[in-house]
Amino acid sequence: MTSARLRIWALIVVAMGFFSFTLVAAPMKPEMSVGEKVKDFTLKDLDDQEVTLSKLTAKGPVVLVVLRGYPGYQCPICLKQFGSVLGKASEFAEAGAQILFVYPGEAKDLAQHAQDFVGKTEFPENVHFVIDPDYKFTNLYGLRWDAPHETAYPTSLVVGKDLTIKYVIISENHGGRANTADLLKAVK
Repeated sequence: MTSARLRIWALIVVAMGFFSFTLVAAPMKPEMSVGEKVKDFTLKDLDDQEVTLSKLTAKGPVVLVVLRGYPGYQCPICLKQFGSVLGKASEFAEAGAQILFVYPGEAKDLAQHAQDFVGKTEFPENVHFVIDPDYKFTNLYGLRWDAPHETAYPTSLVVGKDLTIKYVIISENHGGRANTADLLKAVK
């Protein structure tokens, strides 16, 4: 073989190795499907009261919104989604649905960051806001976005009484969130 051909083969081998490494090293987007059963979990709200998914689904469908938590700042897209869903709480209640927001992060100062996020918000009876210290729930659901300045993939689910997913959107970036109108449709 000529030296030119050897160099071409060497480049091909190096490129194949690089692309193989890239495919293996790239983070995988979590997957959940409509019809799939989710695992039950219990987390605490900002009043240190336990909130259990199966107890909420016993009342009707649950709109489960996984926020980014505190990646070093309060995410403006999370605040927008939170406000949008919260603003329709009475319509969700009329449809028999509970709303559960999950705020993940490192345990240190998480409750304070979560309190800063919600401010003086008064929650209607069908709205629950819990914290996920050290990503226990986030890891259980495979939603940990383990990269610098990341916490969890923003996710919205509608979970039925039998803990089965009726609707799911998992965002691969900070945007791409579920539309509140679509969530309302999914619970009706």
